[in-house]
Amino acid sequence: MRTAIIGAGISGLTTAFYLRKADADREIHLFDVEPIPGGTMRTDTLSGFHFEAGGNGFLTNKPHSMQLVKDSGAEELLLPSSDAARKRYIYTDRLHQLPEAPLPFLRTRLIGMGAKLRMAGEFFVPKRREEGEETLQAFGYRRVGKKFTDVFLDAMTAGIYATTPDKVSVNAAFPLVVSLEREHGGLFRGMIARRKKQAGPGGILMSFKGGVGTFIEHLQRTIPAEWHLGAPVTEVAREDGGYRVRAGDYEDVFEQVVISTQAHAAAAMLQGMDGELAQRLAGIEYSPVAVVGLGWKQLDHPLDGFGLLTTTSAKLPVLGVLWDSSIFPDRAPEGSKSVRVMIGGQRDPGLVQQDEAGLIATARDGVRITMGVEQDPDVTFVQRWDNGIPSYRVGHIASVDAIFEHLERYPGLHLGGNAYRGIAMNDCVRNGRELAEKLAQAEG
Repeated sequence: MRTAIIGAGISGLTTAFYLRKADADREIHLFDVEPIPGGTMRTDTLSGFHFEAGGNGFLTNKPHSMQLVKDSGAEELLLPSSDAARKRYIYTDRLHQLPEAPLPFLRTRLIGMGAKLRMAGEFFVPKRREEGEETLQAFGYRRVGKKFTDVFLDAMTAGIYATTPDKVSVNAAFPLVVSLEREHGGLFRGMIARRKKQAGPGGILMSFKGGVGTFIEHLQRTIPAEWHLGAPVTEVAREDGGYRVRAGDYEDVFEQVVISTQAHAAAAMLQGMDGELAQRLAGIEYSPVAVVGLGWKQLDHPLDGFGLLTTTSAKLPVLGVLWDSSIFPDRAPEGSKSVRVMIGGQRDPGLVQQDEAGLIATARDGVRITMGVEQDPDVTFVQRWDNGIPSYRVGHIASVDAIFEHLERYPGLHLGGNAYRGIAMNDCVRNGRELAEKLAQAEG
């Protein structure tokens, strides 16, 4: 069985790993437009500073990524986040520590007492009777009130999806939240019920020594495959019971093809074969994001925490600042400190189109305003993602269901990646493994 996997991000790599594990004789070809695998999971090292181009790890509250680490023999690479990472901040008119217990929540000045009482009244809000998707903003206003939504949920949405609560589907982006209301009648009731069933903490952030790129390199060494890196696939077309894959001067026919790229890239590959499917894929939007890393050989700011997120009402040019060297101390040389600044998203997508100097200047404005840091950085890093994070807007679930229903017309052709059902590393690994098991069973 010859299988082509197009897209060597964590989704494609997971599918390849578990497919090879299930069938040692399978011939696997991995394609990626970039010269190295990993997609957004890439680590750049500059003067001893390790800067992540995208995400910095995974949470252990779900088992999927940890299982991949164990199955691939990469446990010695694991690096847990430091205790300091438990402190998180939100910037509105000033910096506030995020309260994580009832007493600190009562004392916080992020919202007033009226908004706190409104949130407490969530116990008495009836569950939604209507079917269909709604925005996170509509959900939040209905259940916990406008002020809590405009501060806490707004900042959270910027940090996860680089968007705003009025532009994201709560059903698609936060399905657990919806299930708590549906199954238990409310968020507080649902959280209490879950706490009774689940002992222990909700998980910690894990990464890898030297950055996430070390794990990607490990996976590449672990997966026996024909690697076609730096080879953009231009077309996937039906031929002789299989699919012809064209990538530059290379072309060949495969019995199975998995496309684990961004949705718009998949659309371009499939346009000649099925215009309707391509149009549906191209309809999935993305939030543009720029990541700017700043490193200092010496900095007086304590960076005591995970970092900060801003709110839309703060009207700042940055979505948030991750205090990388406090989360994972090996991200900066001993005695040095580093942060990464997130810019753009759906709040201000135009900012991402600045040149490198403009992005660095915007990042420095962000840390000056939110953290009071005016010192020139010794090292800078810039990564622009014009299509950074999939935008799970209202209607996303129905659109994805229609895409996969349409795909059933093409046996042997499959879609993977974070554009459809979950953007986190745990989601990508889960979906990649399930797809590998499906492919292996189909040939069993």
